[in-house]
Order: sequence, then C-alpha cells, then structure tokens
Amino acid sequence: MSTQAATEDPAAVIGLEVHVQLETDTKIFCGCSTDAADAEPNTHTCPTCLGLPGALPVLNEGAVEAAVRLGKALHADIPERTTFHRKNYFYPDLPKGFQLTQYDAPICQDGELEVRVEDRRREIGITRAHLEEDPGSLQHVGGQIDTADYTKVDYNRAGTPLVEIVTEPDFRSPDETRAFLAKLEEVLEYLGVYDAERDGSLRVDANISMVPADELDGDVDASLLEEANRTEVKNISSHKGAQQALAYEVTRQRNAIQRGREVEQETRHWDESRGITVSMRSKEAEKDYRYFEEADLPPLEVSDWKERLEIPELPDARRERFREEYGLSAEAASKLTSTKEVADFFEDVAEQYDPDLAATWVADNLLGELNYRDMAVTDLGGRLSKFERLVELVAEDEITEKNAREVVLRGMLDEGQTPDEIVEAEDLGKTSGDEVQAAVEAAIAENPDAVADYESGDEGAINFLVGQVMQKTGGSADPGQVNGLLREELE
Repeated sequence: MSTQAATEDPAAVIGLEVHVQLETDTKIFCGCSTDAADAEPNTHTCPTCLGLPGALPVLNEGAVEAAVRLGKALHADIPERTTFHRKNYFYPDLPKGFQLTQYDAPICQDGELEVRVEDRRREIGITRAHLEEDPGSLQHVGGQIDTADYTKVDYNRAGTPLVEIVTEPDFRSPDETRAFLAKLEEVLEYLGVYDAERDGSLRVDANISMVPADELDGDVDASLLEEANRTEVKNISSHKGAQQALAYEVTRQRNAIQRGREVEQETRHWDESRGITVSMRSKEAEKDYRYFEEADLPPLEVSDWKERLEIPELPDARRERFREEYGLSAEAASKLTSTKEVADFFEDVAEQYDPDLAATWVADNLLGELNYRDMAVTDLGGRLSKFERLVELVAEDEITEKNAREVVLRGMLDEGQTPDEIVEAEDLGKTSGDEVQAAVEAAIAENPDAVADYESGDEGAINFLVGQVMQKTGGSADPGQVNGLLREELE
C-alpha cells in the first residue's frame, strides 16, 4: 500500500485458507495409516509418501467422498472432472520437493457458508475447496521457528489427506473469522469427515490487506486489493489463535500505515507463545510454484458422486427442527446442537422423557458442569447411561432437582459413582409426605416473626420458611410442594 494511505483510515480485508485433515484410515495416495498420534517419528511412511523414485500414487476414494460431501454442505459447484497438479516448492517437510494438490480444476468451487456475528448474518463466499496431501511436520528444538537450535522432521503426517478451503476476502474483522471457523468446524464434525482431537487437524493461513476505509463498501473491488500489499499469516491452529493473530497483525499494519511506512508483502509466522507474528520470507506469487498436471493421476470424473452421496442433517437445519419439534428456545436449540454428539444424546433422552426436562438437564445442567470441568460429552463414555438414569430419577419424582443437580450430578462426574449409589449413600431420596408436613409445622412454630411478616403482606417471608423446611428435610423435599403446604397452614 502506498504511503498516501497514511492520511486515510485503513480497514482490514481478510481472506482465509483453511487446511482440514480428512478423517480416513489411510493416507491420500498410499496405504500408510493416518493413526500416528503416539507413533515413533517416521514409522508411518512408505516409498510413496516419501516420494522415492518409482513409487506411484493411488488416490484414496474415501478422501474424494469426504470432499464431495463437504462441497454439498457448502452449496458449492462440483465439476464434471477434477485433476491433480504438482505444486513445486522446497521446504524440509516436503519430501518430494513438490506437493500433490489441485490447481485449475478443484473438486469444489463457488460455495458459501452462512455465519452469525453479533446478531448479524453474513454469507461468506467459498472460492474453492480442493484436495491435497499434507506435508510432514517440523519439530523445533530449543526454541520457536526463529530461535530454535535445530529442527527435526517427522514424515508420519506426510500424505495425510487434506482439503484446503479458500474463502473470498469477505472478512472485515478478526471476530468474523473466529465465528466462521467455529461454524465450519461444526459442519465438518456433523459430516463425519473430521476429528477435532487429532493434532493439527485444522490449520489456518490468513491473508490480510489494509485498504482505505472510505473506499470499502460492500464487495471488495479487485483493483483495490491489487494496490495493497498482502501479508499472509501462517500456521494458526485454533479459532482463538486466528482471532488473536489477526488482531495483532491488523494493529501492526494499521500502525505502520499511520506512521507513513510501507506494509511489506510477506509471509509471517504466528508465534502463539509470544502473541506476535514473525517475518518468515517474502510472499510467493502463484507463478513461483510452477504448477503442472500430475501425469501419474488421471483426471477423475466426479459429477455423479454429488447425486450418489448423501449428507446428514447439518447444524442450522437441526437447530430449526429442534425449535419446531420440541418447542425449544433459540438459545437452548443452539446449545443442544453445538456438537453432533450433544444433539444425538439430547434426542435419545428426549425420546424417553419429557423434552423440556431433557433440554433443561442436557443444555443447562450437564453442559454447564462439563464446561466448568473443560470436558466434552465425548469424554463421558459410559457415564452417559448414568446421566440418563439421573434424569429418570428426576422424572419419576424420586429425588429433588436441587439434590440431583448439586449432589448427584457432580458426584457422578467427579467420582464416577452411579446415581443410585450416591442417592443411597447421601440419603437423598425424597422425604415422605408425613415428614414434610411435620417439618412445615415445626418451621411455623419455631419462626413466629417470619409468620407475622408473612401475615402482614411480606411475601419474602415465605421463602425464608421454605428454606427452614428444606433444611429440616436435608434438601429432600420438593420446594414447590413445601411452598404450597406452608401457605395452606398459614392461611
């Protein structure tokens, strides 16, 4: 960007390149396992993924199916034919000296994904989504990329199937990018093509250009971006990281422009530990990669795959169905569809018990406790059946909701006990009607001042008396029932 822009208010124009590891058993062009999380370095390799002479690639059908399903979810065009190219560049984690990827005939193009940002709906354009192979991974010893003593290379990851999703430059703030990545991850998880727990499963490169704000109205004019130097920030590994990296980089560039300095066209590394971006190299242009068609992989006809492959109900559609079918609020439906596992579990519980009760216990009580412990539903394993038993105890009126929530649920999560074991050990079964009645009469007799306050019109006094009865019954009486019995006695 020219230094003339220093007198104008600069605004950010951001586009993303999101690299998603697809959930397949084997690599994209060979039979090596992708399950290398705990493996010794360089043990999940073969001549093909190491690029040794004479080794030929064979395309993984599962990776193609995953890309087509993603294309359908993004409302993208899926062409009649797709091809693979060699992208030539040197980097230590790229054993062949080129990457097998797609260039001018990607498997998906011209899609969109709707996101909500602060009660505003935004349609983010998807330029393309293409298949490619993941490089290996670098392990920097003794520091970060710019301070390490030396670097080791592990090729276990090399050849893992990737889909790279390239957006239009439709983002205007780091918050919007975070919302987009969260929504995209939701869609990928619902499609069953992605495992968020796998290390490096989602990595983001962000392209930032600063343009005069008064020239930015709606869609970005291509000539406007051509005049601005574009900075790429690489190796961002989370939603939060993307928001932080972009916030730092936008501030850095805006400050440079306002001081009359040129923004360099370069590639920068996001150093999460220090919260800064670090210059890596000058930014490559497309011509630097010398793309040419991969002769060992013939063109792939994919047009009929779009009709043949089905996709599941996606998050937005499921939220709307939950609101219509179960009468849930927008907030409850959003919580209950936050992941496919949560949505599936809620529907299992709602089939057995009242949907309102199921929604309260899954959306508020269970998810609230899990969030407090930094856990997910998938971490519960066999404890999900214990939770269903807890809801059953509440539904059958065998335990108060207060005790179920504050004692049984927490004990079940912390100690792994069954609800019945906790109820028996803590003597939490609901108090009989005669015992509750006796506690009501005792509370009235022992608290004449509160009785007088109630009789003089102080409604707050009844809450005090309810608390006294609950204390006498060890919290095992139903508060609503106690309130009614107290009023009957007092009136």
